Amino acid sequence: QVQLQESGPGLVKPSQTLSLTCTVSGGSITTSYYYWSWIRQPPGKGLEWMGAIAYDGSTYYSPSLKSHTSISRDTSKNQFSLQLSSVTPEDTAVYYCARAEGAAPYDYWGQGTQVTVSS
Repeated sequence: QVQLQESGPGLVKPSQTLSLTCTVSGGSITTSYYYWSWIRQPPGKGLEWMGAIAYDGSTYYSPSLKSHTSISRDTSKNQFSLQLSSVTPEDTAVYYCARAEGAAPYDYWGQGTQVTVSS
C-alpha cells in the first residue's frame, strides 16, 4: 500500500517561499513509470495541477506557475518537494501530493495540507 504524506508550514508570509515535502512509503519514487505531482485547491475553487517529477527525475510544470515553481526530490529519503516563490494570498490553498502511472488517473493521494499566505 502506497502512502503519501505532505509536510510543511501552514502559514507563509507574502513574498516568501512556500516549501512542502511529500514523503512516500510503500513504493519508490524512482520506479518506472510513475509521476509524482503537486496539486492544490484554493478555497471555493477546483483542483489545480502545479507540476510533477518523474521516476527518472524529469520535471514538468504548469505554464502558469512555471516561473516561480520548483520541484525536486531526495531519493535517499523517498521524498519529493515543492517550492513556490514570491507567494501571494492567492496561493492560499490545500496542497496535495499524488501519484500517477504514465497518463493514468492518480491512484494515490496524500491527505492534503492547508497553507495560508498571510502577513
